[in-house]
Amino acid sequence: MSDDVLSVIPTDPYWQPDPAAGARAAAIVESLAPGAPDAIESDINVTWHDTPAFVDCGQNLERIGCGHCGAEVDTEWWGDLMDAHDEDGFVTLAVQVPCCGTATTLDALEYEWPCGFARFEIAMWNPEHAWFSDEELTALADALGHPVKQVRAHI
Repeated sequence: MSDDVLSVIPTDPYWQPDPAAGARAAAIVESLAPGAPDAIESDINVTWHDTPAFVDCGQNLERIGCGHCGAEVDTEWWGDLMDAHDEDGFVTLAVQVPCCGTATTLDALEYEWPCGFARFEIAMWNPEHAWFSDEELTALADALGHPVKQVRAHI
């Protein structure tokens, strides 16, 4: 059986909200969950990481591109990086891409479907709507005190 997960993360992979801001944003996501306002709490996961963790789109990932030369990034190279940091997170996102040798960061790569790196994530499992609307993202950003982006995973 597969699941869909709609996550909201800060745009800065190293940024974390204070606990009160995180709780405010989580309450907004809970109000958007299936069955709201009586959403089942286990449908929403709030995760804090010591270092940036990869927030992926699962089976939705179609391509990873280099923002410097436009080439497709070697998925074996990229997969090895993800595997090496799977449990510990990423102390740094700095990399040198194999396609053109440019120094960049993992969060600056072009992911088709959106992916990200974050030290804070709110994930809604099997949401009724496909994406957060612009208005919902603005409300979440205001609650956190920082711009956000969304990632939709199919796992």
